[in-house]
Amino acid sequence: MSTSTDLYYLSAKDLVQSYATGDLSPVEVTEAVLQRIETDSPRFNAFCLIGPESALESARQSERRWRQGEPCGLIDGVPVTVKDLVLTKGWPTLRGSRSIDPAGPWDEDAPATDKLRKHGAVIVGKTTTPEFGSKGVTESPLSGSTRNGWNDSRTSGGSSGGAGTAAARGYGVLHIGTDGAGSVRIPASFSGIFGLKPTFGRVPMFPPSPLGTVSHIGPMTRTVDDAARMMTVMAEPDGRDWHALPYDGRMYHEGLERSLKGLRIAYSNDLGYAEVDPEVARKCRKSVDLFAKAGAEVEEIEGPLNDDPAWITDRLWFAAFLTITKGMTSKQIDLMDPLLVGMLERARELSVASLLQAHTAREEVALKLCQVHKDYDLLVTPTMPMTAFDAGPFNPWESPDPDDWIKWSSFTYPFNLSQQPAASCPCGFSADGMPVGLQIVGPKYADYLVLQASRMFELLAPFRLPSD
Repeated sequence: MSTSTDLYYLSAKDLVQSYATGDLSPVEVTEAVLQRIETDSPRFNAFCLIGPESALESARQSERRWRQGEPCGLIDGVPVTVKDLVLTKGWPTLRGSRSIDPAGPWDEDAPATDKLRKHGAVIVGKTTTPEFGSKGVTESPLSGSTRNGWNDSRTSGGSSGGAGTAAARGYGVLHIGTDGAGSVRIPASFSGIFGLKPTFGRVPMFPPSPLGTVSHIGPMTRTVDDAARMMTVMAEPDGRDWHALPYDGRMYHEGLERSLKGLRIAYSNDLGYAEVDPEVARKCRKSVDLFAKAGAEVEEIEGPLNDDPAWITDRLWFAAFLTITKGMTSKQIDLMDPLLVGMLERARELSVASLLQAHTAREEVALKLCQVHKDYDLLVTPTMPMTAFDAGPFNPWESPDPDDWIKWSSFTYPFNLSQQPAASCPCGFSADGMPVGLQIVGPKYADYLVLQASRMFELLAPFRLPSD
């Protein structure tokens, strides 16, 4: 991805190899990352919490293990960040909200945090999120606005916007994101990094998301290999998640490079309803041609959907915020983002019949999307119909209407409804230098295939990093 010798831009693969030979130590790498955060991050506001003392202590423990030739896992000594929706023992998880008491107690790791920690990860901080992950840009009353790593006048996207900016700017190597309607893939596309929303249940989750079965946890990284290493670790079983898939023991980071010859790829430039910026459409179509030149069988298809399913996502999300705010006082709700309050007002208007209608429609949408894979191994689309817009508004047309909270992210939320694995790969830049993302979607459970295809695309069109 980069020939940079800066320690904070090295990959997890390079780091563990250098730790094994003694060429680098976890302490010096962690110090470099913390220095990078100190000098660079104030401009971009990617963190709600930074833990230099605990990070350095973890790095010292890792250094001792490497010197003894006994690393404790796949990513021992690798700097990691955790999104502020994901529990982290000893640190508050405020979910971007002033309504949560920082006093805790905070005595439990979420499964993803737990697995990374057990494999020796050095947690350097918690990244920003909009309040309760409630929108596709990262701004909240608690932490303010998080900016794009390529241009600090633009949005980072969301709701894993802090993680996206942290990955792009070198504030760690591996970054935990969550995705309930595009929250890994939106900032991945806007930030020029790699992000994967795995198949639902592939990465165990606890506590259960109020969003139910549309919510996923996934990796956000600068390379596909790093994301695959995170998947190898985070997909390990955890008995707290009764939705979790059976553990398959897959080593996702092994055997990523494969021939594309004979791979059947469907390309949809609009999913049947999306309006795409012409420049983005050209970049994505040109990128798909690379698959064909490498031996894949590529066919442009119509659809596969007839109508925009945003209304389904709206109803599921709005209802979830009734659950989130249950038991809160009016004073706590007064502290919330006005958009979230507007979502609550919409939720109170929902009937049981309208929710059942949404669930039925979801099943129909999911079936149409999954049936694509009867004839094709992969479905490829743009990740986003536009590049990152100006920071501030929660949608590109600056509408204050809660119903406009996510419909601009036309290509992401359908695959939360269908629970399919979907990745965003950087595939070029707009005329003004902003990243464009290409989405690679697989059938349910084919996370490894999506990672393999993403890795081969990375080789065909090497990813880049923002310049200082």
